[in-house]
Amino acid sequence: MSEPERTFHVALTGDFHRPDGTPLYREFGLALLDAQPGIRRSAFAENLREITPAQLAVANGVIVLSPRVTAASIAHNENLLAVGRFGVGYDSVDVPACTAADVALITAVGAVDRSVAEATLGWMLALTHQLRTKDRLVREGRWHDRTNYMGREVRDRVLGIIGMGGIGRALVTLVSGLGMKEVIAFDPYLDPAAAAKQGVRLVPLDELMARADFVSIHCPLSEATRNLIGRAQIERMRPEAYLINTARGGIVDEDALYDALAGGKISGAALDCFVGEPLTEPHRFGQLENVLLAPHSIAWTDEMFRDIGNTICQAMVDLAAGRTPRGVVNREVLERPSFQAKWKRLKLS
Repeated sequence: MSEPERTFHVALTGDFHRPDGTPLYREFGLALLDAQPGIRRSAFAENLREITPAQLAVANGVIVLSPRVTAASIAHNENLLAVGRFGVGYDSVDVPACTAADVALITAVGAVDRSVAEATLGWMLALTHQLRTKDRLVREGRWHDRTNYMGREVRDRVLGIIGMGGIGRALVTLVSGLGMKEVIAFDPYLDPAAAAKQGVRLVPLDELMARADFVSIHCPLSEATRNLIGRAQIERMRPEAYLINTARGGIVDEDALYDALAGGKISGAALDCFVGEPLTEPHRFGQLENVLLAPHSIAWTDEMFRDIGNTICQAMVDLAAGRTPRGVVNREVLERPSFQAKWKRLKLS
């Protein structure tokens, strides 16, 4: 009697699909999984804020959009090999717990860079040209009030980037032809010579906050960056300056930012992320006229979901085939004998 054919089971969290099972998003890499003979995929029946052990009962890999992955989620699971975060942030995943459980955490390295950079530039232009206000003038029949709302161009302005990873570098490329006066950055992990090659000058955080016309946040949320932009930093900003956060809620002190915006201490802000997401009630920032808001999706595009999906699904294909995937966050797990034994047992060949 022949041995049963091996399968590698990839599960997706429930927020990728509607209740009837149809995909919410146009293209996010599923064709890569479906093309592999030994890979099976399924979707969670429920969309919970935290993944439960029962949801992972048959999964060898799981692709996660928004639910949290905790130590309890993966407890006593001997067949889970990888968690694939559908994005590049992983503050919603307990990384030490994954390593201890011999589970690789994978992110979509590079897949969001262009989209987030484009969204950031779009917000820079929308803020300085007062698009929200001018749109309302026409809708309310206030044509002749337009002289009260002059805009400002981005040329001759200083862009300050907090976190010079892939997104920060993509933003530098996008603004390179706009005639900006200077691009400065705060990133304690980047070598000044490497920054200079990209046309960026590294500066201390306090200097960036004091000099930049645009403070754009692109660092991950961690214990080191929680409330990195606090009241003291915001008070250093110039009255003409804008703050843009497309990274994570919790990096900016929301009380301090609200006070600065409400008191006219800075010109405005654009916020894609907040403490306590998801927000299901109107947020206090929505009361302010000098703020643009989005539900942690300002950079969501068909192209971004395609690229993230292809990256994460290819990582699952690679794992199933016994190849080391790109984007492993906890790379030390790859060297653990217990992980190697699990991988050998679960891979397709």
